[in-house]
Amino acid sequence: MMVLSGSMEPAIKTGSIVLVKPAHSTGSGQADYKIGDIITFGPYTKTKAPTTHRIIDMKVIEGVPSYITKGDANESPDQREVQKKDVVGKVIFTIPYLGYVVSAAKKPFGFMALIVIPATLIIYDELRNVIEEIKKSRQKNQNKENA
Repeated sequence: MMVLSGSMEPAIKTGSIVLVKPAHSTGSGQADYKIGDIITFGPYTKTKAPTTHRIIDMKVIEGVPSYITKGDANESPDQREVQKKDVVGKVIFTIPYLGYVVSAAKKPFGFMALIVIPATLIIYDELRNVIEEIKKSRQKNQNKENA
């Protein structure tokens, strides 16, 4: 998933790609998220991206955990508590700025620049190599015939 804001800087830069994985369950069947973990939570639709913030506190009511989260760059915690069912997973890996490349590739110009143009150059180069090999082969055949 791509990080769209600077709320987690400097830990996660804007435009980074984060790899998110659900946490292992504990013996009680509850996911093993703890204070300090960076989690991704909320809906993931065409119009709304999930949020990636750090757990700063937890509450367990009747055995069901809820998490108080906050972006590292934000001054105050998020307004709503995150329920366990809303957690997509824990951030296990980030790649800075790769999200910009992925986002650009989704647009027509970016797709052309990142996929079509390099593919065309590779095909052109390979065709040139094939033509050179054909010319060499014909030249060898003519030399054999003349000898």
